[in-house]
Amino acid sequence: MKLVYFAWVRERIGVGEEDVTPPVGIVTIADLVAWLTGRSDGHAAAFADPARLRAAVDQAFVAMDAPIAGAREVAIFPPVTGG
Repeated sequence: MKLVYFAWVRERIGVGEEDVTPPVGIVTIADLVAWLTGRSDGHAAAFADPARLRAAVDQAFVAMDAPIAGAREVAIFPPVTGG
């Protein structure tokens, strides 16, 4: 699965995207974020407060409890504001 990061999430992790294969048992966006926290200090910093994150699966906004089964791309980003 391709992960794409935006804004300060990308800055803290140090990359804009990466390919991962989550282990069995990682079934939601929230599970994925929790698992990713252990990948590096940058991931831990970016995902320290999951309530500040938003996500999209295959370019459609989803809640953090959304399933990731079959997803080709998951994007994680801070809340988006209009202007």
